[in-house]
Amino acid sequence: MNMDSDSAAKGADDPDWLVDEPLGRADAAAEAPTAAPWRVLIVDDDVDVHVVTKFALSQASFQGRRLSFMHAYSGAEALALLRSTPDIAVVLLDVIMETQDAGLQVARQIREDLHNSAVRIILRTGQPGQALEHRIIIDYDINDFWCKTDLTTRKLFTTVITSLRTYATLREAQQQVADLAAALVHCGDAPAEPADGKP
Repeated sequence: MNMDSDSAAKGADDPDWLVDEPLGRADAAAEAPTAAPWRVLIVDDDVDVHVVTKFALSQASFQGRRLSFMHAYSGAEALALLRSTPDIAVVLLDVIMETQDAGLQVARQIREDLHNSAVRIILRTGQPGQALEHRIIIDYDINDFWCKTDLTTRKLFTTVITSLRTYATLREAQQQVADLAAALVHCGDAPAEPADGKP
């Protein structure tokens, strides 16, 4: 029996049969630039929280992009980073830092002063209170609220990935609006055609 013809016939009938890539294709893919990571800002006055959070999310990725962590230890540091880095996607924000409501003030300033509606704000606190939580959700434009003791590694991962998905969708929509506005301005600047069609 001719083994070569049998193998060829089997290969033609097998739906999982793989075709070799053209030479140079794999090398080109290997040399392709790595997608920019998602920026995640950890804001907490407890160094251990930064370490644990970064470790818990160190292997996370979304849409083929890893996470890049930035660190702030006060509300003032957080706002300075947010002003200088407009593409921060998620803020993991402690409520109580230099003051009892430092995190809440940061959240308010992100929305009202920096006019940043895209970044996802996840509040975390070590001293939860039901009334306080309800008031925060109603009064502040935040996206999630967690007690640190309840936020397991799995829940943290799920919360951050969900937030990244929403952030990506919002940024895409904002870009579409900006492109449309630019196109309308361009149309408005174009010279009008004479009514009789003559120059």
